[in-house]
Amino acid sequence: MVLARRPLQIIRAHARPYLWTNVLLYGLVLAGFALGLAVPELSAERASTMQEDGTTDLVLRVFSHWWLFAVTILGVNVITVGLFSIVLPSLVIPFAGVAVFAYRAVVIGVTLAPTEPATWIALIPHSLTLVIEFQAYVLLVLGAYLLGRGWLTPTYLGAGTRRGGYAQGLRMLGWLGVAALALLVIGAVYEAVTLRYLVPVMLRG
Repeated sequence: MVLARRPLQIIRAHARPYLWTNVLLYGLVLAGFALGLAVPELSAERASTMQEDGTTDLVLRVFSHWWLFAVTILGVNVITVGLFSIVLPSLVIPFAGVAVFAYRAVVIGVTLAPTEPATWIALIPHSLTLVIEFQAYVLLVLGAYLLGRGWLTPTYLGAGTRRGGYAQGLRMLGWLGVAALALLVIGAVYEAVTLRYLVPVMLRG
């Protein structure tokens, strides 16, 4: 209960930044999606990049086992996106993770833009995956924002020194990170199961 209650308390205490973080991130991914539809070459370029860096081959190797597929998705989302794009940059430079993930959100939107009818069908169940996973990223970005505010203006978090503000912000980021991890686990399982079993049925229908 504590694991769920503490993140909710942080969200309620900082409801306005939480709301604006949602608007920003979902807005950016939708903007990237629209850009990918308007300029199909960008989506094709992203697909080519994923092919060249081995991402596509990795997906094909683990796709037949939904649980292994889910673990792979979770690892990418937690380590590559959550840790390296949001958390670690924010520990060094205030708000750096916010800026890095804002760019990544646009790229994700471009990548998701359908290039053929089959990908439109796959997008139907995958849209819920997007909502779940991005809500996890919203929590991490909110935590990065609170860490930056506590670092630069410690009184915002009720601290008297920058060190105290950083520590307070770090604790909040940690609690929000726990909730984000739970959402990413749910999102990874849902994504793996739907792409492995549901989407093929929809395509055959």
